[in-house]
Amino acid sequence: MDQIHLSRSLFSNLRFAILIVLCLLHSSESFADESDSKPNVDAPSVVADFLGKYCLECHGSASAEGEREFESFQLPIASEQQLITTDEIIDQVTLKTMPPEESEQPTDQERLALLQELRSSIAEARDLFEESTGRTVMRRLSNREYEVTLATLFGRRVDTLGLTADFPKEKTSQHIDTIGESLVTSGFLLDQYFQAASRLVETRLGKPSMEPKSWHFTDNFQQYEELSGAHRSVFKFEYLCLYEQPNTDTRQGGYGHIEDFLEGVPVSGLYDIEVNAQAMHRDTHYDPKIFRIDFSEPFQIAVVPGDATKGHIHYPQAIEPILGSAIVPDEQPEWLSFRVWLEAGQTPRFIFPNGPYESRASVIETNRRYKDEFKNPKEGVSRTTLLREGKLPHIRIGEIKVRGPVEESNGTREEIAVFGSEGFQEDRALDQLFAFAQRAYRRTLEPADRDRIESIYTKRLSEDATPRQAALDTLKMILCSPSFLYLSEITPEDETLLRPFDLASRLSYALWAAPPDEELFEEAKAGRLTDSEVLKNQIQRMLRSERSNEFVNGFLDSWLNLRDIGNLPPPRKDVPDYYAENLPESMKQEARLFFRHLLDENGSVTDLLDADYSFVDKKLAKLYGLPEKDKMRLADGFQRVSLSDNRQRGGVLGMAGVLTVSANGVDTSPVTRGVWVLENILGTPPPPPPDEVPTIDANVSGSTTIRERLSKHSQDQTCAVCHRSIDPLGYALETFDPIGRWRDKYPKAKGKGTAAKVDATGKFPSGEEFTNFGDFKQKLLESRREQFTRSLIEKLLAYSTGRHMERADQFEIDDILVRVQADNNGLRTMVTDVLTSSLFRSR
Repeated sequence: MDQIHLSRSLFSNLRFAILIVLCLLHSSESFADESDSKPNVDAPSVVADFLGKYCLECHGSASAEGEREFESFQLPIASEQQLITTDEIIDQVTLKTMPPEESEQPTDQERLALLQELRSSIAEARDLFEESTGRTVMRRLSNREYEVTLATLFGRRVDTLGLTADFPKEKTSQHIDTIGESLVTSGFLLDQYFQAASRLVETRLGKPSMEPKSWHFTDNFQQYEELSGAHRSVFKFEYLCLYEQPNTDTRQGGYGHIEDFLEGVPVSGLYDIEVNAQAMHRDTHYDPKIFRIDFSEPFQIAVVPGDATKGHIHYPQAIEPILGSAIVPDEQPEWLSFRVWLEAGQTPRFIFPNGPYESRASVIETNRRYKDEFKNPKEGVSRTTLLREGKLPHIRIGEIKVRGPVEESNGTREEIAVFGSEGFQEDRALDQLFAFAQRAYRRTLEPADRDRIESIYTKRLSEDATPRQAALDTLKMILCSPSFLYLSEITPEDETLLRPFDLASRLSYALWAAPPDEELFEEAKAGRLTDSEVLKNQIQRMLRSERSNEFVNGFLDSWLNLRDIGNLPPPRKDVPDYYAENLPESMKQEARLFFRHLLDENGSVTDLLDADYSFVDKKLAKLYGLPEKDKMRLADGFQRVSLSDNRQRGGVLGMAGVLTVSANGVDTSPVTRGVWVLENILGTPPPPPPDEVPTIDANVSGSTTIRERLSKHSQDQTCAVCHRSIDPLGYALETFDPIGRWRDKYPKAKGKGTAAKVDATGKFPSGEEFTNFGDFKQKLLESRREQFTRSLIEKLLAYSTGRHMERADQFEIDDILVRVQADNNGLRTMVTDVLTSSLFRSR
């Protein structure tokens, strides 16, 4: 207890120091507001004439529809607001979205003359704004980056500890989790950091040494609730049985635990687990539809951790990553072996990942439909008769062996990662701590760093801590330092370009969500990383590494908002396959593999808008109705499939993950999906509706379809301007239901005789019409390819720099766009150009 108290005392001082640093940093931020700058030269007549003739009727000072007022617009450009307004005019005129279709239209010559004048003015203003680009607010590691960083530093996965489980919910900005301004720090979070560091260090490095021990379980396999009676009666608790997948509501046989091992393993470590198991009745004659299971697939078993002190051992828990999996044999019981990592107090639990869905419902239905086969049929949730006389599919476990902790040759990974191959050395303790701190801080140590580390270590020694414990307590403080928790910049304030160590950290967190590895660190240490060719070579090396999957996953979660899949799940009764097939994971993986393919092959980013191929597993092939559904096996994983004859899919807009996250789980809305397309594909989010705008259901009596409801809603003049841009983009996606299944008709309403047909036709504000989803994607490619490409560049820059792009950044974005277009819009080219740009390399 004294040890904990002293550690907390040290931490309290450090916490105070962190807060002081943060206050000083935030107080030093300065923001230039140029909105009041006044132009001193009249606008050329071509601009004034065009605006006066075609724009001011709706966008004059008296009306300013859509909060756009062009009457005061003048050239030359002298303020950032003028620059933004110029961009808006160019976009609207180029896409022919303004003037609106019903208004008088300019000739092509008038449009070209206006665009030439405005673009020339933007080019002339470049020198004025290039030095006023934004700066990244010094940001802390996101929760995702925090866990990946610890796993990298300590050489082993840390998700079994659930270190961030009690952290405050992460805030994102436009769905991006790396934006510095949104990654705030509180006193509560700092306390959580200390608790997480203390738990990690003590659990992994402070654990007592222990000789391997063996456990052998052959009976007393109790299972709870409605399973208990049947298992006592039929098996006398001699078998542990798995009846359903864990992704259900009933929780009857989803988790198999060891009743005599509820206390779990004594120390954290590797444990060998052997399970004598058999797949029972995979050849059952019962209707497979009862169980919602593919009996052509072998049964799978997996191991997850459980903790009896953290919740019901029979139910899902907050920390249960899959530790190992295997195929279960049908013919006879066989021993299956797993080597898994368990934390102290965790006990292994067994799950049936591809098992039946909703065990209780399947038992009721089987009893009802096959009662004539039983001697003493029972109605309801009776398992006893089924287990004794029937053919109920399940996994049966007869014996379980556990042995560990398994000794790791040359020491544990954590010991080697922190103290080196020789382990902790009392006479070299400070040097070992300095070496670890250098990796944790992602730079060479300053004298002040060394002094701080040494003072904590010697203080703990003076308080009668053993040398090793003093080192471990110092290690905790290193993991609570601002130099670790923050991507702090040591580049001087008066310098714009990042110095090598700062650049190395920004690059490694952009691509790996983790600290620089040894090679990148050495390039920074030698000062070579600021050389463009060296930087480019490092980017290519890092992209080739599997670790860059952290970039793929993190960026797609941010850009496509895939992390929110499951936040609004559909009703289980309406779409049971969503749960029974665990579709969210497959949905995310399709997008990841597609993006990864483009990245590896430098494929054109236009494939993200439309493509004649994708990557699916058996589950998605079934959801999409692809012919591969009849040939693929679960063991095949994901495979590339051709969509050349399938215009229902192709590109991210045809992916179930995007279609699910842009719906609300219950139904679809052209407005919601239209806004999603504007924000994520075209990079032009609409303004929020004014407070006085009525809800979507206002004044829509008598309408029978969503199109009619929106038409009535848009008769309100305050709604019409925005809905003209939003709704058509959503209509094109109405051929997909809330989880991305294709549909020609809407679900039949209760009490209604017929289901309404889906109408996926529409017209862009520019007048281009589309007849279906495939035609819609083609129109995007033809007229909005550059807009999409630019938007993707901006998203990549925001994700990798930790700040949103501002108007002054657009000049360099233009340069990146030109280079990307010259290389066939290659994704790898785009990522490389983004990461070698001065925007990425600047503070």
